[in-house]
Amino acid sequence: MSPRASYIRLKDLTTVKPVDDSEDRIFEEVELLKQELARARAGHESGLMRLLSARVTMNSTFQFCGLCDAEGVNWESNKTSIRAADVKRSDVHGVPFWECGWWRGAPETQEGLKAAVRRAAQGELVRYDVEIRGDPEGRETIILDFNLNPVKDRHGNVVFMTAEGRDVTEQRRLEREVARQRDELARLDALKTEFLANVSHELRTPLSLLLGPAEDALADTEQPLPPHQRERMELIQRNARRLQKLVNTLLDFSRLQVGRMEPGFEPTDLSAFTAELSSMFSSAAERAGLVLAVECPPLSQPVWVDRGMWEQIVFNLLSNALKFTFEGGITVRVREGPERVVLEVADTGTGIPASELPRLFERFRRVEGARSRTHEGTGIGLALVRELVELHGGEVRVASTEGRGTTFTVSLPRGNAHLPAERLRARRAPTPMAATAAVFVEEALGGTAEARTPPGEVAVPREEGAPPGRVLLVDDNPDMREYVRRVLSPRFEIEVATDGQAALEAARAHPPDLVLADVMMPRLDGVGLVKRLRGESDTQAVPIILFSARAGQEAAVDGLEAGADDYLVKPFSSRELVARVRSTLELARMRREVARRDALAASLREAVRARDDFLSVASHELKTPLTSFSLHLDRLSREMDEETRASFGPRLEVARRFVQRLAGLIDMLLDVSQLNTGRLQLRLDEVDLRALVAEAVAGMREDAARVGGSIQFESDEAVVARLDRLRIGQVVGNLVSNAVKFGPGKPVEVRLQATETVARLTVQDHGIGIAPRDRDRVFQRFERAVSSRQFGGLGLGLWIVRQVVEAHGGRIHVGETPGGGSTFTVELPLKGPEPAGTGDAVTAPRGRPG
Repeated sequence: MSPRASYIRLKDLTTVKPVDDSEDRIFEEVELLKQELARARAGHESGLMRLLSARVTMNSTFQFCGLCDAEGVNWESNKTSIRAADVKRSDVHGVPFWECGWWRGAPETQEGLKAAVRRAAQGELVRYDVEIRGDPEGRETIILDFNLNPVKDRHGNVVFMTAEGRDVTEQRRLEREVARQRDELARLDALKTEFLANVSHELRTPLSLLLGPAEDALADTEQPLPPHQRERMELIQRNARRLQKLVNTLLDFSRLQVGRMEPGFEPTDLSAFTAELSSMFSSAAERAGLVLAVECPPLSQPVWVDRGMWEQIVFNLLSNALKFTFEGGITVRVREGPERVVLEVADTGTGIPASELPRLFERFRRVEGARSRTHEGTGIGLALVRELVELHGGEVRVASTEGRGTTFTVSLPRGNAHLPAERLRARRAPTPMAATAAVFVEEALGGTAEARTPPGEVAVPREEGAPPGRVLLVDDNPDMREYVRRVLSPRFEIEVATDGQAALEAARAHPPDLVLADVMMPRLDGVGLVKRLRGESDTQAVPIILFSARAGQEAAVDGLEAGADDYLVKPFSSRELVARVRSTLELARMRREVARRDALAASLREAVRARDDFLSVASHELKTPLTSFSLHLDRLSREMDEETRASFGPRLEVARRFVQRLAGLIDMLLDVSQLNTGRLQLRLDEVDLRALVAEAVAGMREDAARVGGSIQFESDEAVVARLDRLRIGQVVGNLVSNAVKFGPGKPVEVRLQATETVARLTVQDHGIGIAPRDRDRVFQRFERAVSSRQFGGLGLGLWIVRQVVEAHGGRIHVGETPGGGSTFTVELPLKGPEPAGTGDAVTAPRGRPG
């Protein structure tokens, strides 16, 4: 016996009690294990500790597990499995495994389990999914990832088997959902591909009817088109060919996706054919300032290709290189190896980020933010290249370094043994390729194809009476740029830019009256241009119209949220374009005019504020000497003897009245300045309104008697209100003074009444009255219902009265006195203005303009 084994004591094992049904047994085993661990040393564990460790581990796991003998009899089941089936340990101890409570009621499951036991007894690991009861009541079914693992002795005989089950119900549900979604996506993808194929077929008919007549008109020598009309027809032809290329690409790609592409492979001098295809890009490369090198030495034997597909492969790779290369050049190489022929298209362009390389050949994939000559393209060119190359039994790879260039490598197997025999055919006559190449070149060059726009061309004179405006037109497509320029130039001054960055620099140098920009552009797109222009002080107010082929509310919202003033969806008519530009310019002009008027209004408000401040200061300054003058008059009157008083008294009284009148005018000016600036303060207190009105009336009786009139006052017993004593006294005085003034020699009736919430004061005269049309006007500043020459006054008294009444939360109106004259009615809330609080100082609202 080994030294290690000597520590396993038989008596330790006998302390473990036989299997029973009590929960206490598990806790007892845990307690025993705890004691054994306290005594143990690493490498010197007791056999009891090992046994207990295994039992505690098994009973503590969340998964279903147990132990069977080689015949499939169950001898041990962990706590989780016992509780899940709601059985006693004695119910499943020593029972054939397939008859335990987990499997009852499912004969097919039991039969499957018997077969699994037989296989495990032969030494095989058996694993499969099985459904069992998930709760004691059998209301829930769960799925177990179940396995039987045979345990062998040193002779290779199976003596036990462990049973284990892992709950994978949710995982299987998710897997089914993922599979369902994958199938649904595959179905939708197939439907979309089928739709693209159908649409492409349908588009070919109208395209043929566009291209055919256009080409006939351009080729007609008997009735040649005038130069201006010929330019328009060439524009139609170029863009119809480009549309035809897009349609053909979509059709080819959709046919590839559904397996309907029917290639015809024929033996081809691939080196000469590739050189011929590449030569069609020579003039375009030269125009772009690039060097196109073609290295295609003769091959030892023909290569089997579909010539139309190979044409698309070469044209796509070359146009891609031309689109992203701004200096240096492009190299096309064809070379052969022992088993394969290789095509390389290398450029010294902008390169591709390493993160984008793994997904470069995915359909609709575009490298975001890449610098290119044009933003045009479908995003399926490289995906189509890969599909076409794979149809040839070949493969395509890409290597790139950002900022240094990119190399695409296409390799094809030699011979034809790898190709379907039914797709092999004899060599046919070559088909014209120039028209197809021209479309690829135009798309790749984009903004560099300036040869079609003659340099130094004289702008078309603007229409007479057209609104002035300089429009900055931004588009990377030369045909669209030229078309829009010709539509707008008779009406506006046009400046052009080929991309957003060039437009930004032009706008900074000389801000235009309007920017008209495409959304999809290289370097800086239309939305980016809008954000940059809005972020700079010199251009933030320039109106901007975006136009794009992206239709729908979302596309428009993106542009408008960026700060654009309008969004135009292609295709648009020339009339709509002119109308949008004209209306946007007019709105911008109106906004500038409103801003100018706002600035003027702000200046006027500042002038009025300065005037009111002056009036306030001047009124205070005037009151000081006037008060002193009044005091001296009073002192002089008191110190006169009887003889002097008899002689000079009437004169002093006239002077005193004029001093009081002048003091009233100064107070009025002070009130005007305070009301205009919102500085009128109401000092609120509980006031006997009856006494206040009586006092004001008594002060005016002498003035009424002087002109032969009289004042009568009637009032309820007691009227107490929360108000500013001084200001309400001013209101009563003004109204009574006006009644005396405009009804000389006539009686004036003053009445004060009260309800539970409101005090109502009426001042009624029998004078000249106020015409109905003037009754609202008399409460405005500097307004009168009568001539100022006859009655004098500043036209401010009633305006001040209204401001004070409304500051108290009340209202005032004027009506006709029966028999002639005017009746003014003032209503004041007894509780005072809101917010109310005894002794509060309330700021009156700013006076309404007269």
